Amino acid sequence: MPQEYLDFEKPIAELEKKIEELTLFTSSGNIDLEEEILKLHKKADQLRAEIYSRLTPWQKAQISRHPNRPYTLDYLEAIVTDFLEMHGDRSFGDDPAIVSGMARLDGMPIVVIGHQKGRSTKEKIYRNFGMPNPEGYRKALRVMQFAERFQKPLVTFIDTPGAFPGIGAEERGQGESIARNLSVMSLLKVPILSVVIGEGGSGGALALGVADRVLMLEHSTYSVISPEGCAAILWNDGSKASEAAELLKITAQDLFQMKIIDEVVEEPIGGAHRDPRRTAELLKESITRNLAELRNIPVPDLVAQRYERLRLIGVFDQL
Repeated sequence: MPQEYLDFEKPIAELEKKIEELTLFTSSGNIDLEEEILKLHKKADQLRAEIYSRLTPWQKAQISRHPNRPYTLDYLEAIVTDFLEMHGDRSFGDDPAIVSGMARLDGMPIVVIGHQKGRSTKEKIYRNFGMPNPEGYRKALRVMQFAERFQKPLVTFIDTPGAFPGIGAEERGQGESIARNLSVMSLLKVPILSVVIGEGGSGGALALGVADRVLMLEHSTYSVISPEGCAAILWNDGSKASEAAELLKITAQDLFQMKIIDEVVEEPIGGAHRDPRRTAELLKESITRNLAELRNIPVPDLVAQRYERLRLIGVFDQL
């Protein structure tokens, strides 16, 4: 797909446009500009590395929402085999904003659940921009209980701006559906691994995020509210989103330091969208390693440790 650049990537965009022009000129004429092209490639790589070494929280939030960033189905295609999708909540309907089913990870049977955003305009509308309705969370709940019944590890992929706040969603019990997932996941008698692959937005993300291990991709975010929403509440000014992002501590690095998450998974320089295949390789290694560790823990100990892990979140120093 065509490369899209964020505002802070404009210097990179200018260099890569020049590389493209010189490459086209070389291929259509008799002038050899390969040496100049190689120099520009090196300069672009250095500039990208420099920019990505000093990203602000707001810039990371923009990367986590990048339209070319891999989504749940992209990772499933790259990481697992024999994926069989399960549909519907057996009560109201099927929510395309949540995908779930059975798969194999290097031959090991697992159950997977994840938010799914859309790529094209038509798909975005179909997937409701990755914002689930209550039936999406109830579908996820049904699949969680399926994993427990058949004793299969559960892997969840988190990538949503938040649960859908529409009137219909509220009428069908949005809050209750999220709360029930939190309750069930906290006591589920199978290993649970959650990965934040893009945006981790509020309770809509947490409904898939109560786990024994929580991983985050390097440029993903996880927060109780979006920076824009926080800025609108605090200052009545959504344009102060960058200031809010700094205060919210939404980055993987901040959350790892605060022990909210357990591991930061490296992304290629330039973000996951720059090299989706390499990102998938790094993510698969991390998921496989953490699942192997969790599977060696007896189930009663696993549930007890999960409870203790949750209890430790939010510890503060008394002055």
